[in-house]
Amino acid sequence: MITLLALLLTLSGAALIYLASAQQRLRASSLPAMARLTGWLLVAGGTACWCYEAGMGAGITAALTMLMLCWVALPYAAWWRTAVRDTVE
Repeated sequence: MITLLALLLTLSGAALIYLASAQQRLRASSLPAMARLTGWLLVAGGTACWCYEAGMGAGITAALTMLMLCWVALPYAAWWRTAVRDTVE
């Protein structure tokens, strides 16, 4: 159960950080800076959960892997959404 919590905290934090960036393309405008701070707090909480569940080394590795996965997948999701919208029009 703690692994699921760690996964959800890390991925939601990474998504908030991405959506608060000026370079994001999923929304018309980026989220305010408070969302970025909240995202980093969620990532820290997720990392703590990962470290509690798997140990320090594996926990940090799992948290960084989840961050990388999310930050690679979200730009592709934005591109796919734009590509689908362009083919429909």
